[in-house]
Amino acid sequence: MDEANDPAVVEKLMRTKGTWAIVGLSTNQWRSAYDVALYVRDRMGMEIIPVNLRGEDVHGEKGYKTLADIPAGKHPIDVVDCFVNSQRVGAVIDQAIAIGAKAVWLQLGVHDEAAEQRAREAGMDVVTDSCPAREGWRYGL
Repeated sequence: MDEANDPAVVEKLMRTKGTWAIVGLSTNQWRSAYDVALYVRDRMGMEIIPVNLRGEDVHGEKGYKTLADIPAGKHPIDVVDCFVNSQRVGAVIDQAIAIGAKAVWLQLGVHDEAAEQRAREAGMDVVTDSCPAREGWRYGL
């Protein structure tokens, strides 16, 4: 990683109420996205939008197949939380840039330095190799 996560950026994203599109959130209860999404919605107070290959609804929230499928009425997307492997995250970041998302959050073990740099150059906040559910204790969440 060419830049460490800025603690001020992490705190801002965790405390500022907004809409988080969670890419890779499906009805599979064994995947970490399933529980982390509940944390983001119920503990952090964010609106969540599931994004998964089937467009499944999750946790009673309407799901979409891609970030581009999210209707304009749900915008702006404040954070795109990426629960995809490193080989796929570049395409997700490019979609996040295309829809005008404000930030991308790459989950634990997810890296793509070139795509992260594209996001920064587009003016987005970037958090990488981190999980909001693991960071929450720092902010009393």
